Amino acid sequence: MSKKMLGDIMREAQKLQAEMQRLQEEAKKKTVEASAGGGMVTVIANGAGELVSVRIEKDVVNPEDVEMLQDLVLAASNEALRRAQQMVNEDMSKVTGGLQLPGIGGLGNIFG
Repeated sequence: MSKKMLGDIMREAQKLQAEMQRLQEEAKKKTVEASAGGGMVTVIANGAGELVSVRIEKDVVNPEDVEMLQDLVLAASNEALRRAQQMVNEDMSKVTGGLQLPGIGGLGNIFG
């Protein structure tokens, strides 16, 4: 492989990495919402894999059944994080053409 070809490949890799970093920054600003219990618990997560807010309707708060509320919060949180991960995967695949590129951005860096 010639030095020119290697240089071209390196420049393209740097462009791709910069574009993926830009997408990661944009992902932090995007949010997804998920709910459980027919909307009694709603969780919003961002594309950085962080929970942004949790909303719990008064009707679901029952001191005699705290476990049900815990289950609803857990279910809504997991679904919100799954949707956030899916959103970021879709955005990243637009840049990479669907290729999984280890070590160049991606969800491994965002979601642990």
